[in-house]
Amino acid sequence: MHAALISSFEATPSGRSLREHALDALATAVLVRGEDRRIVYANAAAEHLFALSSRALASRSLDELVAPSAALESAIAKAIAARAPCREQELSLTLGGRPPLPVACTASPLDDGTRVLLEFRPIDQELRALRDERVREQQQANRELMRSLAHEIKNPLGGIRGAAQLLERELDRAALVEYTQVIIAEADRLRALVDRLLGPHRAPACRRMNVHEILVRVKGLVQAEFPAIPVACDFDASLPEFDADPEQLLQALLNVARNAAQALASTASPEIRFVTRVARSVTLGKRRHRLAVAIRIEDNGQGIPDAIRERIFYPLVSGREGGSGLGLTIAHTLVAQHGGTIEWTSTPGRTVFTVLLPLAHEETEGRPT
Repeated sequence: MHAALISSFEATPSGRSLREHALDALATAVLVRGEDRRIVYANAAAEHLFALSSRALASRSLDELVAPSAALESAIAKAIAARAPCREQELSLTLGGRPPLPVACTASPLDDGTRVLLEFRPIDQELRALRDERVREQQQANRELMRSLAHEIKNPLGGIRGAAQLLERELDRAALVEYTQVIIAEADRLRALVDRLLGPHRAPACRRMNVHEILVRVKGLVQAEFPAIPVACDFDASLPEFDADPEQLLQALLNVARNAAQALASTASPEIRFVTRVARSVTLGKRRHRLAVAIRIEDNGQGIPDAIRERIFYPLVSGREGGSGLGLTIAHTLVAQHGGTIEWTSTPGRTVFTVLLPLAHEETEGRPT
């Protein structure tokens, strides 16, 4: 708690006390709301969080900074009523039209409760790490299940296919041969489906590569399959080459791009955008990386249905009729094998999948988060 640091704080037009310097050193955003509900103090982290200077924050009401939040108002009311700090482990703040930001919040009453100290700690990276961990655990459980079932499925399929081939040799009517061909084709299709469910087996064969060359190939393949959908590119030419398996990365990016194209089936003016940037201070697999490659694949479709938002990387989960639900699962597995992850945001009219990959192997030896 930082309420003790500021219990006797009074805003002054000039000069900064040792107490204020101490609060500025915190990574947690700190605001003090006065008795008229207006901000009387903001530390440096709060300036960064709200994208406003402390001078611009001063005298604004909290309602001007964030969209109405019942959870935040409840935490403040509880703190004032109990005359003790109230912790909200997770609530969502909407700041100036930006996407909702998950934060951990603590409200602490000051003096007689007329002023309240508010601490906001963004937890979006923590939530993404937990989500990635859940996906990896689920995928591992699925792979173990599929390995157990694969043997039981493939053996009968092999017997069915072999029997159909033997039967075909004994048949002298073309119409009957057609039936055996259907049996053989369906047995092959089911075997291929089981292999796809098991996921990629080969470890990445990494070599130095340029991600833009891969994206140009992905663009060509997508436009060949979906000629009515334009694909725009916004590449950061300063991105250096890095180590990855070109074929596996191509497959992962193609799966995400095809998923975007398929989601645009009912969009009047469909468009896909490929964007590359350098991401800084990124957490991947519970490790902090100084630099990473961020590859964004954006579309202007209807967005991901609410019913599957938490399960989009699980196998056999699809928001499209007739979809196999394996494209994103395989993409996530391939990216994870490279030490990266896939993040996403989705609202009607804009869905963004961001593939994050460590820019250099030495960064993976960084400090765990």
